[in-house]
Amino acid sequence: MPENEFVWGVRVYYEDTDAAGVVYYANYLKFMERARTEWLRVLGMDQTTMRDECGVVFAVRQAEISYLKPARFDDYLQVRTGIKRLTAARIRFSQQIVRDCLLAKSEVEIVCVNAMTFKPVKIPDHILQLLEKITWI
Repeated sequence: MPENEFVWGVRVYYEDTDAAGVVYYANYLKFMERARTEWLRVLGMDQTTMRDECGVVFAVRQAEISYLKPARFDDYLQVRTGIKRLTAARIRFSQQIVRDCLLAKSEVEIVCVNAMTFKPVKIPDHILQLLEKITWI
C-alpha cells in the first residue's frame, strides 16, 4: 500500500445487497464517500467543524466508476483512497474497492463550496496546506 493512500475497511451488510445477493451498485459510492470522510477525519479535518468555523463544505461535482466484480453479503472490503489532483477549490480522488481482487474503481471530484450559497470557493488555506503535503498518486 503506498504511503499516500488511505485504506478504510467496511463490512457488507444484508441491507447493502440487492435481490441478486450482491452489493447494490449505488452502495459502492456510499462506501467511497465514507472512506473520503474518514480520511479527512484522520487528517484532522472534521467536516462539521469546517462548515461551522470556515463556512465551507465539500460537494461531489463528478463521479466516474467502473464495476469489475461483485461484492457479496458479509464480505470485508477495503476502500483505498488517494488524491489524484488538487486545485485551489477542487480535489480529485482516485478510489478502489478491493476484497481479494479489484472490485470497483473510481475517480471522484469534490469541490469546496460556501455552506450557505453552495457557490464554489477556495479551500481554506490551512486545509489546502495540509492537503498539499500529501504525495499524490
